[in-house]
Amino acid sequence: MTELSKYTSFHVGGPAQKILNVSTQEEIIAAIEAAADSPILILGGGTNVLIADSGFEGTVIRISNNSVEAEIDACSGATLTIGAGENWDSFVQSCIERGIAGLETLSGIPGTVGAAPIQNIGAYGHEASEFITRVRTYDRQAKEIRTFTNSECEFSYRSSYFKAHPGRYVILEVQFQIRRGEMSDPITYAELSKKLGVDMGDKAPVAEVRNAVLELRAAKGMLINTQDKDSWSAGSFFTNPIISQQAADALPNAAPKWPLTDGRVKISAAWLIENSGIHKGDEVGGARISTKHVLALTNAGSATASDIAALARKARDQVQSTFGITLEAEVNLIGVEI
Repeated sequence: MTELSKYTSFHVGGPAQKILNVSTQEEIIAAIEAAADSPILILGGGTNVLIADSGFEGTVIRISNNSVEAEIDACSGATLTIGAGENWDSFVQSCIERGIAGLETLSGIPGTVGAAPIQNIGAYGHEASEFITRVRTYDRQAKEIRTFTNSECEFSYRSSYFKAHPGRYVILEVQFQIRRGEMSDPITYAELSKKLGVDMGDKAPVAEVRNAVLELRAAKGMLINTQDKDSWSAGSFFTNPIISQQAADALPNAAPKWPLTDGRVKISAAWLIENSGIHKGDEVGGARISTKHVLALTNAGSATASDIAALARKARDQVQSTFGITLEAEVNLIGVEI
């Protein structure tokens, strides 16, 4: 059997009972139908998943379809239809090279285009949902292709309709509507504006924004580097919790807080972890909190999935004990509990 550790950024994961590599929509659907009602695991870049040491008892389908259809108009911008298996950062880079602006703050996020709408990936003030117009899926329950409009995707912070219905919908392709231009949208993230040397609300050349974002992510260990075990992670392991205004007011003033339009407040998970007594470099077995950023749990070289889960549990429990806030995993847990 093939060890799934070969295909994950954590470099952990036990054997796959069956693994199929597919590269067209027809092959994807055929593989899903062949699996019938048995469990399936859709695996793209393997960058946002923690798979149990026991592996996966079902069919693993690795999608590599990276078809691209583009309609670019000087006035209306670009309509891009991208296959689910396309590497996300390669897609972002190609947009910038073609004079398309908007996605530059999402540079460096690991994974595939197909994973973007499920997690509603985001960084430095923007989310994928701002640019997605349609998502084409295969509905395993109805056994038919179904296309979702943006509103039907029910996007929210690091979530979507697809995430709320795990296992039912398999993303085939994603359509984006993005403007043409050489300048970014107004910079609304303080760390990024400081890096670029511009005021909040100012714009900057998209290529410069991309480079700045990549440098910031690298400094936090959020860029995958096979030679750097401090980046053998799934990026941010936990999402930033969203809590009531009353609960936010009970936290120290130093805690970063971002008020939301619904009256709730988003809190920095990294701040909560660091101020609960968890530190960069802390270890459990072969798992380690990144020396660059506390939100990145890493495989220091000999970790098992159980080690990483135990470290995540330690961080979560420490935050719960200190602040009364329960962190939720952003990483997809396959056969693993924290």
